[in-house]
Amino acid sequence: MVRLRGEKGWSQEMLAFEAGLHRTFIAHVERRARNVSLDNVEKIARALGVKPYLLLKD
Repeated sequence: MVRLRGEKGWSQEMLAFEAGLHRTFIAHVERRARNVSLDNVEKIARALGVKPYLLLKD
């Protein structure tokens, strides 16, 4: 997710805005400090313009 966000030149705040989530939630997910629901995976994937399964790969 960090790589995809970086390719767009987006900050965590911008990704959060585009996905309709809070910036601190994005930060926690990127640090793997928080579990993420499938609903939120879909929101993040939609914002990044990728298929959700790509966010679940290591």
